[in-house]
Amino acid sequence: MKKDITHILAGRTKNITATQTVLQPLPHADFRFANPFIVLHHGGPDVIPQGSDSRIHPHPHRGFAPVTFQLQGQAHHKDNFGNDQLLNAGDAQWMFAGKGILHSEGPSEQEHRNGGVEEILQLWVNVPAANKWDDPKYQFAHKAEMPIVLDHLRLVSGNFDGQTGPVTISYTPVISAVGEVPADKTLKFNVTPAYWTLVYIAHGSVKVNDDKEVAEHHLIVFDKTGDEFTITTTADTQLLFLSAEVIDEPVAAKDNFVMTTMADVDQAIEDYKNGLFGTLNY
Repeated sequence: MKKDITHILAGRTKNITATQTVLQPLPHADFRFANPFIVLHHGGPDVIPQGSDSRIHPHPHRGFAPVTFQLQGQAHHKDNFGNDQLLNAGDAQWMFAGKGILHSEGPSEQEHRNGGVEEILQLWVNVPAANKWDDPKYQFAHKAEMPIVLDHLRLVSGNFDGQTGPVTISYTPVISAVGEVPADKTLKFNVTPAYWTLVYIAHGSVKVNDDKEVAEHHLIVFDKTGDEFTITTTADTQLLFLSAEVIDEPVAAKDNFVMTTMADVDQAIEDYKNGLFGTLNY
């Protein structure tokens, strides 16, 4: 049975720092969450001038996993649990913040020195309330580790198309895959009906189920019924495919925190102000 589209959400410009903007298709005025998928940001492509020192300085997270898919350039991640990682185009990282972590992210020293183009997708993946206070965990996935599914997509996490992605630290089943698909190709997706299933068109354009045309910078949200759909590229296209078991719990999200109640969010804000997240000098 084919899956129907329930929403096509345009990425809207959002300031995440005083100088940096992203496109944000999720959450959206027309559709808030597809729990566990809470936030999707498309950063860039941003030109990094030679000699630049731009980056997002240490900031806290609690209660979810910020996941980064590196599309272009070289990024540098560092956190106060000892993780220090360079990401190149095609790489991904999954940082489960748990009870609290500080991290810094942005172009690498090499990219600052030489200049370049930086582009990422960052996804916030929620976890059940029972796991929000677990210790932080981190996993890096090199592009070469990711098996190819549907001939064009690199599987980052989960089980799909007979393959298993390298990232294994999610608390609930989460399938994520990203890739570049030439024009005039049709990909058939077989998915679990009860899961949330989303496709973000980072670049290019597609036709869904031989019917609905979707342009770049739009997020497709499918109905949870049905178990298959097709994506036909009408231009060279880069896309992110997501499918995950539903977390049927309340969501309270504010600033850099994703909890189940606003009281827990307020507590996270106070804990950060009081230094309980530790320190990170970078």
